[in-house]
Amino acid sequence: MLTTALTERAQRVMLLILTVIAVTAALQLGQQVLAPIVFALVVGIVVSPLAERLTGLGVPRVGVAMLLLLVTTSLIALLVLMVEPLLDMFIRQLPRLKAGAARWIASVSDVLRGIETISKEIEGAKSGADDGAASALPSVRDALWMAPNFGAQFFIFVGTLFFFVLTRNDLYGAVGELEPKLRKADRAVARYFAAVTLVNAGLGVLTAAIMLAIGVEYPMLWGLAAAILNYMLYLGPLLIIAGLTIAGLLQFTGAMSLLPPALYLVVNFTEANFVTPWVVGQRLAMNPLGVFVAIVFGLWLWGPVGAIVALPVMLWLGVLLRPTMLQMPSGPGAPAIG
Repeated sequence: MLTTALTERAQRVMLLILTVIAVTAALQLGQQVLAPIVFALVVGIVVSPLAERLTGLGVPRVGVAMLLLLVTTSLIALLVLMVEPLLDMFIRQLPRLKAGAARWIASVSDVLRGIETISKEIEGAKSGADDGAASALPSVRDALWMAPNFGAQFFIFVGTLFFFVLTRNDLYGAVGELEPKLRKADRAVARYFAAVTLVNAGLGVLTAAIMLAIGVEYPMLWGLAAAILNYMLYLGPLLIIAGLTIAGLLQFTGAMSLLPPALYLVVNFTEANFVTPWVVGQRLAMNPLGVFVAIVFGLWLWGPVGAIVALPVMLWLGVLLRPTMLQMPSGPGAPAIG
């Protein structure tokens, strides 16, 4: 009897493992279709409270769907246009980055013995850096429109978002007793996203002000990057710290070169451990390890889109399946998630 029970349990475990592997493989193979669909569903969930309010005011559902589609696509397009100067600036600075890295490594090699040959190779590579690299690289918009599948993915995103907003009430009404939980999960994700957006905006403004005060070049772009990348918890701030470290080494000397990343680290630490828990504290909590694994898994699975949608999907499923575990105390002592 015991042997039979153990055998059945082992079969269930093996079946679960095979199911996870199959689902993961299907998600990766279907990236071109599934990624824009999931991204559109996440955006539709985020704007669902606004859709309900407009519907309550008597606006036809078709009009609500068209209006929200126009607003969301315009915001995404504006975001791409705002990010483009940051990437273009980085591309233009590539020769300078190469030269600065060469000087920095050369100065280290003067102290350490036995690597003079490395220094000479780096100097040779620096002299061969061409200034035409920036012109040879396409802009963000050019890269997007040159991608053969971008138009199809954008069409899938637009269609999914429009029809989800249009038929969301009908879809939820068809699931019967599960409808209240679905709507609760939608509201939780929307409120969380709104709160985090407010915090990220403040983080971006403060980062820009600090970079401007200490004389870092392109402070507004650094503030914009800090606000956008902070949606990718852990990974986003690490990218900003790495970028500010490079910028500090290129612009300043001595201990001053480490001031930009150090100041941002203080600001981000304060935001993650005090501001965000205080703003979001009474609403949601997630295990930091689960958040990190979800973001890394999403990044590996679908790239940047996967990293963006990983947290909302995890949050939505958590509220839907086990809402009692997502309550948390407010205040600085609450677990940090950003």
